[in-house]
Amino acid sequence: MTTQALDHLKHEHVYLGRDHDRNARRTMWVVAITAAMMVAEIIAGTVYGSMALLADGFHMATHAGALTVAFIAYAFARRHARNPRYSFGTGKVGDLAGFASALVLAVIAVGIAFESSMRLFSPANVAFDQAIIVAVVGLVVNLLSALLLSGGHKPDHHGHSHGHDHHHARDHHQHHNHAHDHGKGASQDNNLRAAYLHVLADAFTSVLAIVALVAGRFAGWVWLDPVMGIVGALVIARWSWSLMRDTAAVLLDTADPQLIQEITEQIEGPGDSRIVDLHVWRIGPQAHAAIISVATTIDLVALRERLKPVHELAHLTIERHAG
Repeated sequence: MTTQALDHLKHEHVYLGRDHDRNARRTMWVVAITAAMMVAEIIAGTVYGSMALLADGFHMATHAGALTVAFIAYAFARRHARNPRYSFGTGKVGDLAGFASALVLAVIAVGIAFESSMRLFSPANVAFDQAIIVAVVGLVVNLLSALLLSGGHKPDHHGHSHGHDHHHARDHHQHHNHAHDHGKGASQDNNLRAAYLHVLADAFTSVLAIVALVAGRFAGWVWLDPVMGIVGALVIARWSWSLMRDTAAVLLDTADPQLIQEITEQIEGPGDSRIVDLHVWRIGPQAHAAIISVATTIDLVALRERLKPVHELAHLTIERHAG
């Protein structure tokens, strides 16, 4: 095989989203806005004695921290996207950052719940009027952040498949046929989507703080303030668990059962092929890789044609054994 032909077979393993850089800029702006409001809410909650306001401030702190880590992950993934040390690119860096953030969120949720429980049994004086103003401003900031991030949910199309045809004859002679297919695979930046949903959770926590403060101001329900702090802690804990579960699944290369079923149906459906070994894992935002060993009587081109409808596959390696 000529050098020119070998160069044609080479390909990059870049599985960053199409809007990767734009999403990084969006994240940077939201970090700046949220950090400023976070400081204001924590100071106001301390000065005015509002646990709900403090809970919302710490919730925004976790959000700012998670977004900061996400921004760093964007930068790292871009910088090392073509680094050959990463066999399948840097598309999973965001999931690693998300898992670390989830652990921190869990610890902070426990702290807020503990402090709120203490305030429930030992109520503190709350300057309701000032605290309500700060909480409303916090809600506005959360809604602005959600608006900034909401434009980042656009599918990205990038795909690459790469096949190896191993034909085993009776004399044990082996024939290799290498083919490339540049197709389209639906992709979405789940890291940004998680940040967007977390902003909405922040807005929800801000609403809880406002409700508690208004109830305390006009109905005298001082007990509702720490209760809302506990509710806010539960919201953070639930988001932390969800993020930890989803990112851990990616980091441990957990296969998607529906994707495995779809691949199996496409290959074995006609009845002339049988999968003898199958590995599927995620290598980027909604981009999956697959290594498939197939016993079949058809050629590699036909096998690849069958898998074209499986748009999630961005990197495909097929090993064909003649049936």
